[in-house]
Amino acid sequence: MDSKYFTHVLKNGLRILHVPTDSQVAYCGMAVNAGSRDEVSGKFGLAHFVEHTIFKGTKHRRAWHILNRMERVGGELNAYTTKEGTMLYSIFPCEHFQRAIELLADLIANSQFPASELQREREVVMDEVNSYRDTPSEAVYDDFEDLLFAGSLLGHNILGIENDVKNLSSDDCRDYIDRLYVPENMAFFVMGNLSTERVFQMAEKYLGVLNHGINRIQRIAPEAITPFRQSINIDAHQAHTVVGTQIFNMYDERRFAMSLLNNIIGGPGMNSMFNVAIRERRGYAYTVESSATLMTDCGLFEIYFGSDEQNVNRCLKLIGNIIDNLATKSLGDKALDAAKKQYIGQLRVANDNNESLAMSIGKSFLYFDRISSTEEISERIMALSASDIMDAAALITMPRCSILTMK
Repeated sequence: MDSKYFTHVLKNGLRILHVPTDSQVAYCGMAVNAGSRDEVSGKFGLAHFVEHTIFKGTKHRRAWHILNRMERVGGELNAYTTKEGTMLYSIFPCEHFQRAIELLADLIANSQFPASELQREREVVMDEVNSYRDTPSEAVYDDFEDLLFAGSLLGHNILGIENDVKNLSSDDCRDYIDRLYVPENMAFFVMGNLSTERVFQMAEKYLGVLNHGINRIQRIAPEAITPFRQSINIDAHQAHTVVGTQIFNMYDERRFAMSLLNNIIGGPGMNSMFNVAIRERRGYAYTVESSATLMTDCGLFEIYFGSDEQNVNRCLKLIGNIIDNLATKSLGDKALDAAKKQYIGQLRVANDNNESLAMSIGKSFLYFDRISSTEEISERIMALSASDIMDAAALITMPRCSILTMK
């Protein structure tokens, strides 16, 4: 990605980002610093429910008109929710930017959440919840995080709890928007072949009228818990295991070393250490992968594998040995250099997916008030030493980790 970008702050405090490109397809969206951890007890699932129902009608449009507004010009309208963020965005031919920004502004400022539409969408969300529970390779992550973050608002499923979702009302949805979809908690991003002056003018016209109330999110970082090992019997053919622990937050300088370490041991490459040791050499598991999720005040490192029940402990031992070796023995110069080159190559390939890139820059601007070019990130990765990788590995050794198996 080109490091050239432009920013502007509207009078109401909303930050605007424009990243020029040569593409005739553009992306714009609102990144919101509000997710499932910002709900209150009794209303778990509200953030995700709002993401679904914000498209169901405004003061000016019915659901059908919202559905067709971007589709009729070949565009798309979409959204997703995480534990502490929501993304509401559109993809469209560049000449329809005004149509997209006006629609997004209307959704945020004027959504009505009609009761009849909410009831229909409630069934859709409950089907999503049940479908998720029927997929143990996904459900095990939620159950693991519920245990790891027990006592914290991070410790519940983003999709929500059935009884809570059944009782969510139009007032609940509108109140959530009014409290948290405010300029202080949001950033608007645009990526495409558009005039920066026009982007800022359109932003002032359509987004400058948004509620400028101040509502500072009060988040409490989860306390570290004593590592556990638990099993849940689901009478499945395969055992699904997550190993993980809390780590640092997204602002910690160690995030670059952890990203590289994650790529080395359980990243998407078929040559990851876990994949080679567990799948390729021994055939113990079909899938083995790891991930580092960094949030505003904490982070989470997780390793997942699906295996026959009799291979669970064998996989755990191999995983433990690999991490211990990385924490106690320095990677050789050749191995470290190769790992860096692979990571940077994957970063460049990933950034060729413009939708993924647009979401990434939106999130970066929301939380860091800037975006980093591929070159900047590459420089940070290339500057890492073998001792940086050892220090990162020391944070995720098996004695620090908790384990959950669904079998």
